[in-house]
Amino acid sequence: MNQQATTRIEVEPHIFVVFGGTGDLMRRKLLPALRHLASRGHLGKRSIILGVARNAELNDESFRALAREALAASPSPAYEADGKWCAECLFYQTIGKGTQENFRALAARIEELEGAHKLPGNRAIYLALGPGAFPSTIMRLAEARLNRSPGWTRLVIEKPFGRDLASAKELNQILHRHFQESQVYRIDHYLGKETVQNLLAFRFANALFESVWNRDRVESVEITVAESLGIGTRAGYYENAGALRDMVQNHLTQLLTLTAMEVPAAFDADAIRDEKVKVLRSIVPIRKEGVVFGQYDSGKIDGEAVPGYLEEPGVASDSQTESFAALRIEIANWRWQGVPFYLRTGKRMAERVSRIEVKFRCSPVTFFQPFDDCNVHSNALVITLQPDEGFDLRFEIKSPGQGMNLKTHQLSFRYEEAFEPLPDGYQTLLLDVLTGDQTLFVRDDEVEAAWRLYTPLLEERLPVSPYTAGSWGPPEAKRLLGGGEDR
Repeated sequence: MNQQATTRIEVEPHIFVVFGGTGDLMRRKLLPALRHLASRGHLGKRSIILGVARNAELNDESFRALAREALAASPSPAYEADGKWCAECLFYQTIGKGTQENFRALAARIEELEGAHKLPGNRAIYLALGPGAFPSTIMRLAEARLNRSPGWTRLVIEKPFGRDLASAKELNQILHRHFQESQVYRIDHYLGKETVQNLLAFRFANALFESVWNRDRVESVEITVAESLGIGTRAGYYENAGALRDMVQNHLTQLLTLTAMEVPAAFDADAIRDEKVKVLRSIVPIRKEGVVFGQYDSGKIDGEAVPGYLEEPGVASDSQTESFAALRIEIANWRWQGVPFYLRTGKRMAERVSRIEVKFRCSPVTFFQPFDDCNVHSNALVITLQPDEGFDLRFEIKSPGQGMNLKTHQLSFRYEEAFEPLPDGYQTLLLDVLTGDQTLFVRDDEVEAAWRLYTPLLEERLPVSPYTAGSWGPPEAKRLLGGGEDR
């Protein structure tokens, strides 16, 4: 867990196998992250990467050429001798139509490469595939005996993990028939963000905040993950997902559990994930009155006109897919009883921002009431996860001059002012996979507990309200979130 920031970690020699080796995720995220880890010495000199895809026209050399293009287009810093690294570390194997014979050929190629590079049989297998391909790929891996090896075998699965509770349970059952839970890494790249990890340190290393982190002092918690972009060319995926499946069930729920969890018994994967599951099991059934779905109309973002959801390519003209979701969550435990947690996410919002705002209760009695122009606002702690990562503590002070006029100011901390540029979330998570640290990965009971909360909402077919692109969502959402200023 963020080991690379302080010390050089050299993992055991291994082969890193990526299904979807020519896909968008590999080009934009995985390959640059692996190259960065290699440049820091974390991957060692003997580890290699094997891209796996259907394209039978590619070979090692043409795959390396694609990799060099992807690295050149990456926003990550340029690395010298990328060509040399690609030639020494990157290989390709077609999986054809994904038949049993194709997987046997893949197993033979892995063994061949391990022998040529004197590798001990450690294997990381990353499924950068569409969710529909997970079950068959997992079963084919087991048939080819790629679920075990002379060393360790770790299987990484991208989100979404299931479409609802039933499908998540079915996928877990398939996994557990062929892999042990200790081998499975369900990845949520949001958990790799430095600011998300720092929630644990911020809460549990600072008695100042942990002592007021409860229903006696906190009035509400609002978690927002807003995007200014629309769905673009992703209609094929998004029409079958929507905001609840795409963002709430995973990203926002993970932020909720880290914000609300109790102090773990130890700083290890199981202890931390145990507390996260306890939070999910303490959430009362979500009432439909506490949910607002929305879909963006045309509007303006940064002064430029943008189309509405129904105008996006590939979207059905009568689509009721939600591009916005706001929910009120209630946690029935001793720490949080009576404190509303608001989750909000959407496409084509006023700005791109991810933040957690903890709003504290006002003083029970105020002696400022005789002053007509004196308004007391709640103190608030705002944790910004992206962009401009950092913390802001809002508090009241008296403005200079006569009269009792209060003004809200804030103490601020920004990561960029104190540290080097933060690592990409995939860099952190891939290194955790290779060192066997499951702390930042989602466990089987955790993913099922989350789906148990949201599946009834999917089955309700709740109405979808329009909102203007460039706004903060439908008017109904503002009322749900308690009114206040738009932000």
